[in-house]
Amino acid sequence: MLNEQMYEFGSKSSVIRELFAYGLERKKIVGEDKVYDFSIGNPSIPAPVEVKQAILALLEEPAERLHGYSPASGDPEVRAALADSVNRKFGVHYTADNFYMTVGAAASLSISTKALTNPGDEFITFAPYFPEYAVWVETAGARLLVTPADKEKFQIDFEAFERLIGPKTRGVITNSPNNPSGVVYSEDTIRRLAQILTEKQKEYGNPIYLITDEPYREIVYDGVEVPFVPKYYKNTLVCYSYSKSLSLPGERIGYILVPDEADEAKRVMAAVAGAGRALGYVCAPVLFQRVVARCTDVTGDIAAYERNRELLYNGLTALGYECVRPQGAFYLFVKALEPDAKAFSDRAKKHDVLVVPSDSFGCEGYVRISYCVAEKTIRDALPVFAEIMKEYR
Repeated sequence: MLNEQMYEFGSKSSVIRELFAYGLERKKIVGEDKVYDFSIGNPSIPAPVEVKQAILALLEEPAERLHGYSPASGDPEVRAALADSVNRKFGVHYTADNFYMTVGAAASLSISTKALTNPGDEFITFAPYFPEYAVWVETAGARLLVTPADKEKFQIDFEAFERLIGPKTRGVITNSPNNPSGVVYSEDTIRRLAQILTEKQKEYGNPIYLITDEPYREIVYDGVEVPFVPKYYKNTLVCYSYSKSLSLPGERIGYILVPDEADEAKRVMAAVAGAGRALGYVCAPVLFQRVVARCTDVTGDIAAYERNRELLYNGLTALGYECVRPQGAFYLFVKALEPDAKAFSDRAKKHDVLVVPSDSFGCEGYVRISYCVAEKTIRDALPVFAEIMKEYR
């Protein structure tokens, strides 16, 4: 007999990846420049030159050091370099022992939920949210509850959130800058969230852990700052990835940070290590562990994403599309021109415009448009978006 849960996950691929695969096939038929693929968060800007320099320098080292195993939790020198970087940026005091190297943010989140979960536990997240959260939480044996979206500002609806918290709440998952809305949770939002969780911990007599999903931390605009959540709430696990900040999505490298201040921090880190072992996520790719250690304070060309944001946001809103102006990441979350987001996505698809319907993000009536694409793709697509708008009018 098969594992039916795994069969369900495997036989129903994500809408995002289905659209991406469709786009690849469609380009073979009509040409690369005739398909306007805004489906997947695949950075179009190249990795910083420092990444190439680090790779070339590392390739001169002995093969056993470069391609051999590291400890399961990651190379100690790499983890120490990450600690030094985070300490400089945020005025904290971590060491290598606070970090567990992972195969990207997906592994970080999967490991973290597995490490914290006992059968019957519940996690809470906030719509709109990355759809795979449900996969990771359910695989860990827990249940994911979703706080409905605040569609005015896409911050947190705290009244709705408090109605979901209960004695079974083991953790809360946040994502800021947010995929798909591009919104950054304000300091006031983080303070209020921390206050509620602190009160609820006391009420129920057990820790409630906050898992922060932060692959877009550096991709922000207009001087916006992303609050460093462990400074506001001690029971925080930070899940980070270099996929977006260094344009390395295919290399799958990131980390989990467990602060010393967290309740039972050493036991939590041991559980993280155990979950990594159980899931097969041990010894993240050593070459790229060492690459990111040399590039801890480097980012890609954020200005390129900002130009794309301005071009796409201004272009679409001028045509009559509605969207909350994103403060970070590289997505627009645009109100569909009809209540059924999938129907709107299908209509756009007929014009070879690929946008992701919002239903799987837990928020009906929107589409996600990823603008980490070539500027030319946006410029060429705007007249097509105008044609789609005319059809609805």
